[in-house]
Amino acid sequence: PCRARAWWSRRCWISIRAAGPPVTSRVFSGIQPTGVPHLGNYLGALENWVALQNQYPSVLYSIVDLHSITQPQDPKLLRTNILDMAATLLACGINPKKAVVFQQSQVVKTGPEWCFVNRPSVFLLLQMKSKQKSEGSVGLYTYPVLQAADILLYKSTHVPVGEDQVQHLELAQDLARIFNHRFGELFPEPRALLSSTRKVKSLRDPTAKMSKSDPQASATIFITDPPDAVALKIRRAVTDFTSEVTFDPEARPGVSNLVAIHAAVASISVEEAVSQATGLDTGAYKQLVTEAVVRRLAPIRQEVERLQADPAHLEEVLARGACRARELAAPVLREVRRRVGFC
Repeated sequence: PCRARAWWSRRCWISIRAAGPPVTSRVFSGIQPTGVPHLGNYLGALENWVALQNQYPSVLYSIVDLHSITQPQDPKLLRTNILDMAATLLACGINPKKAVVFQQSQVVKTGPEWCFVNRPSVFLLLQMKSKQKSEGSVGLYTYPVLQAADILLYKSTHVPVGEDQVQHLELAQDLARIFNHRFGELFPEPRALLSSTRKVKSLRDPTAKMSKSDPQASATIFITDPPDAVALKIRRAVTDFTSEVTFDPEARPGVSNLVAIHAAVASISVEEAVSQATGLDTGAYKQLVTEAVVRRLAPIRQEVERLQADPAHLEEVLARGACRARELAAPVLREVRRRVGFC
């Protein structure tokens, strides 16, 4: 049972538990429940999450379901996707005893952060979004503010992000500076943790990144793909007319993408991956890459299937995580309200 019970009184937001000692380092990151992650998600983010839980004293990973409803969602499918994402995180190696795994919407947070967002801070973000979508919910344009609120709510010091998310993290840094300047030091300015893993590209268009929404089914390897599906997709991967395997992302993006995938899943350098391809043409090398990918993903796929068969366990993991997240968030939100003058 959750020991942190909070309620609204006429005078203040009260929590039974105290804030506790300050945390010097805390990692926070989130992932949308939009279906099974693909190989690029795993190598670029989830694998890094597993490493971070062993490197930092406090780690929170959120399934950010509030972000997902910026697009129309079927409620039943959304619930299934949330549990599937929980299963995926656990199967990839996230340990609930080391990292707080929780569902974003289960932690109630209503703070004044949005009042401190100045127009120049979001103007560029709005411009960027307006080029991508002509219509959509307001959440599609303002979700960086919600993202910043999530980061600050837990007084996060480090956030693993992709290069395309650095600008959103800068908004969180701006909000922390603004609040600290007006009301006294409270929030650390979160720092970006950029992954060193090369971006995994589409198997059908190696100039674009691998994506769940790619209209070509063979362009994306999902971490739950069975071996025969992985083999078919890699066999159909775009290469070129040179049979030798080399690594040159500019001149040979297709072959180089396969080399990068091989190196990442086998935990070897690009140079070693190329060395292992000595004497192989691209057709034979695709078989080598397939074997490496299947070896890496097979235990994850099997564990996802096992966990999906026990939804009650997944619900319990998320409930415990939400309880712990509320314990961390309540004192921070209470202090924010006190400093602003709400109580």
